[in-house]
Amino acid sequence: MSAFWQTWMKLWCLSACLAGVILAGAGFEATSSLARLYFVSLNGPIEFSLDANVRISLVVLGAVMIGWGMTFWTAIYAANQLNPKAAKPIWMMLTGSLFCWFFIDSSLSIYTGYWRNVIPNVIFVTTFLLPVLRSGVLTK
Repeated sequence: MSAFWQTWMKLWCLSACLAGVILAGAGFEATSSLARLYFVSLNGPIEFSLDANVRISLVVLGAVMIGWGMTFWTAIYAANQLNPKAAKPIWMMLTGSLFCWFFIDSSLSIYTGYWRNVIPNVIFVTTFLLPVLRSGVLTK
């Protein structure tokens, strides 16, 4: 993978971590404004109540997103240290795990009435697939 695409992937991983920070920020009223803005953008101008149950769910989800971004960073770094043939299974597993998340998250978002959540999901998957497909790491 070229240096350009490696930098792209680092930024992609950081975006997952940043999303996690925003969600985890809902844990405190003083830092919940970005999480509120995110959910209002997904559902329109509705009442968004951050009770204790929602707060802990968003804090846990935020922590998972941060860990997910860091895990992808580590796996991508490792894959980029290998020769293309040895790296291909790692890229396939990363891509498969992302699609697993995408289909579960997007399907349940639509089912529960939060269909707008599919929009950032598509952007997230697309910005992962672009360097993966353009660099040819799945075909080498």
